[in-house]
Amino acid sequence: MDFIAYLLILCVIGLVVGGLARLALPGRDPMGIGTTIAIGIGSSLFAGFIARALFNRNAGFLLSFIVAVAVVYAVRRSRGGGLTDPGVPPGLDR
Repeated sequence: MDFIAYLLILCVIGLVVGGLARLALPGRDPMGIGTTIAIGIGSSLFAGFIARALFNRNAGFLLSFIVAVAVVYAVRRSRGGGLTDPGVPPGLDR
């Protein structure tokens, strides 16, 4: 039961971090909730690696948020968008 609770908490934290990162950039993002959670969890993990390598401490919420905003921006750029334009997901026409 502890493992299931850990996974649920991890998903909630990923949703909060990814959702706030999406809100930080203007414009609508055509991302689903799964993509938002994955961006939040992956960004928090990567922020932890950065904090451990540079500062020899754990990552905080702010660093996780900054990395998540950078990942959301990178996803937008990969779709052909920019800072205010989210671009078009692959397989859809404008």
